[in-house]
Formats: sequence, C-alpha cells, structure tokens
Amino acid sequence: MNERKMGRVLIVAGSDSGGGAGIQADIKTVTALGAYAMTAITALTIQDTLGVHGIVDVPPRAVTEQMAVCLDDIGADCVKTGMLHSPEVVDAVLAGLARPSAPRDLVVDPVMVAKGGASLTTDATVAALRERLVPRARVITPNLPEASVLLGRPVETVAQMDAAAFDLLALGPGAVLLKGGHLAGDLVRDVLVSAEGLVHFDDPRIATRSTHGTGCTLASAIAAGLAQGLDLVTAVRRARAYVRKALATAPGLGQGHGPLNHGHTVRPFS
Repeated sequence: MNERKMGRVLIVAGSDSGGGAGIQADIKTVTALGAYAMTAITALTIQDTLGVHGIVDVPPRAVTEQMAVCLDDIGADCVKTGMLHSPEVVDAVLAGLARPSAPRDLVVDPVMVAKGGASLTTDATVAALRERLVPRARVITPNLPEASVLLGRPVETVAQMDAAAFDLLALGPGAVLLKGGHLAGDLVRDVLVSAEGLVHFDDPRIATRSTHGTGCTLASAIAAGLAQGLDLVTAVRRARAYVRKALATAPGLGQGHGPLNHGHTVRPFS
C-alpha cells in the first residue's frame, strides 16, 4: 500500500481573531489536507473581515521557544512563516530554524499588508526578510504588492511577472511562486520559477468578496504538500486547487472580505 505520510508542519505566524487568515487559516488548511499542524504565534491581531484593529506583540524569545519545543519533541517536516512584523521576530525565527531538529524545507509567505489594506510590517522588517530569511526558503509565495516591496520596483502587469519572479529567485530562495491575483481581468496567473525552470498556472477568476486569508491558505497548503513528500510543482498544483474550491464554496460570512471554506475537503457548507 502506497499511503502518503501524514507530514508535520510548524507554522510561525500571527493570530487572526476573525479566523479567516493567519494561524487559524493555517491550522484549518494543514488539517484539511491531512497533515499535522503546530504553531509558534508571532503576534495577536485584533481583526475581522473589515480590517486589522490592533496588533499585540509576542516577545521574540517566546517565538523561538515555541518553535524549539515543537521541533525537539514532535518534530517537523516543513516550517511555514507568515506575519513576521519586526526584525527581532525575523531573527527569533532564524534562531529557531538553526536548531538541529529544524527541517530543511521552509515556505516563506512574506505577509506585509492585510486584505483590508493595513500595513503589517516596516522597512527594517522587509530588509530582514529579504536578506536573512528569504535565502533560507525552499519557496517564497509573494503576491504582486509584496514582490514590488521586495524588489523595490512596481510589478503591475502580467508581462512583468516572469522577470520579477526570476529577480526574486536571485535573492536566494530555492523557488518563487509569484501570485497574480491582484491584477484585473478574467484570468489569474501565478508564476513558479526555480532552477528547473518556469511554470505558469492560469485559471479563470472566481468572482467573490470572500478572499480573506487566501495567501496564508495557499502557503500553508503548499507546506502541507511538501511535508507529505510531494514535489514542489505537485504541491503547488494541489494547493491552488484546494484554494480555488475554498473560494468557490466560501460561506459568505462577515461584512467585508469574508473567509474561505477551509473545510470543503471534510464537508461543504450548506
């Protein structure tokens, strides 16, 4: 019998009180895809579908310690990072990743702006991510605004995406998945580049306001796949399919950007 292993994912990210993004979305996603989720919480966000109303910091040392106890006891096959809102937190994550028990596979979702438009980072944090964490990643998953910040130039068209993805690859990660969902149009393109070359993923846009947490969800779905032993392209394909169905079957909750249906692999919303 050729059964896929469960896979263990350690998620290092902020908490979203509304449940649509951050740690909450990450746990739902990893669990729905059959892997095991652990967490190291970096911050508490006071958040709903309308926006971020406040952020409460977690001490950087506590971030490292959360990672350490999970890695040394349960172990992990992949680490996924989300909201890292200060250079000190980035360094705390790197300290955790330096442990002998840390896995090689790292998915970095360079979260910088919440869906409602609130900034979640600083220039110093961007520099720390770009210079110290991104080169450690197996894959990074920026959207176009995040790619623009990392590269220091606008990335605003489909025509610019391939070059931007290769320039992001030059920062040192093993691969880049550049997401094109912020562009207008009926087609959504994501670009995956690595040493093996370039792959385009094109799908029709799903018309919905329930888009809160799509980036967190996609990155965690990729991390689950890598933890389960999938190759990167297969992990990305499965993750994108999972997110698309979660968008298409979203429950329509909240007054703003609503959450996805993370549980569609278990049961649909009625």
